[in-house]
Amino acid sequence: MSNYHTPVMLQECIEGLAIKPNGTYVDVTFGGGGHSREIMKHLGSDGRLLAFDQDVDAQQNVIEDGRFTFIDQNFRYLKNFTRLHDAIPVDGILADLGVSSYQFDQAERGFSTRFDAELDMRMNQLSDLSAKEVVNNYSEADLHRIFGMYGEIQNAKSLAKTIVTARLNGPIITIADLKNAISNLIPRGKENKYLAQVFQALRIEVNQELEALKDFLIQTSEVLAVGGRLVVMSYHSLEDRLVKNFIAKGKFSGELEKDIYGNDNRPFDSVSRGAITATDEEISNNNRARSAKLRIAVKR
Repeated sequence: MSNYHTPVMLQECIEGLAIKPNGTYVDVTFGGGGHSREIMKHLGSDGRLLAFDQDVDAQQNVIEDGRFTFIDQNFRYLKNFTRLHDAIPVDGILADLGVSSYQFDQAERGFSTRFDAELDMRMNQLSDLSAKEVVNNYSEADLHRIFGMYGEIQNAKSLAKTIVTARLNGPIITIADLKNAISNLIPRGKENKYLAQVFQALRIEVNQELEALKDFLIQTSEVLAVGGRLVVMSYHSLEDRLVKNFIAKGKFSGELEKDIYGNDNRPFDSVSRGAITATDEEISNNNRARSAKLRIAVKR
């Protein structure tokens, strides 16, 4: 488990869940199992924890305990599988979004700019769509869209055109191939940040991360009991904006809707005012905590 990552804001997440010993909880991003193991410590003999993870490597960390159920699925199927395991309604749901340190450190997975490997980036290794497919087969317009929307890259149009031109000379197979193809566009002194934005855009597209997050959030209100807790930690502004809007309005854009009596039509109340961030001490010990934003809500 230590190969995965140190769980970020572990204590804040556990406090946010307000765990009842006999309750039913869901950790939808199991990974190394750090959060799950802490949740289990707070459960009594009749408590339950269901954990989701689509990464086959996460299965190595499964907890051997009768109260624990591992589900090898993407969290966008939250409702289907909690229903299948006769767990609805649940008392709390935890999501720690983003890529684990373990995945970044596996060179062959192609998540990190630090290594050279085939362009992959699939969290679900059984999926057909890889970063290599995106880079070599997407149209210039689609590449422009994902680099602009998901990477928030200023020269997204030029980047898309450069990639489409470069692949005419032969396929872009590896991380090194991609870096070489776009080298003239990378701002001097900001190489790491720029490449991180490019990789973020590709990873979000390959794994359909924002669509999956929307599907998941909508289902949380159907799966949680009244008074149940939703605890979500995100690591970039695109995810955090979706979580923030959903908690505030019950939808991802537009104004808060009201019923004919003037009552708010949103399923959650925010527990924390704004996002919770890690302490300076935690950030100094765990760099991954630097960009983390934690939001906690309670089902109305």
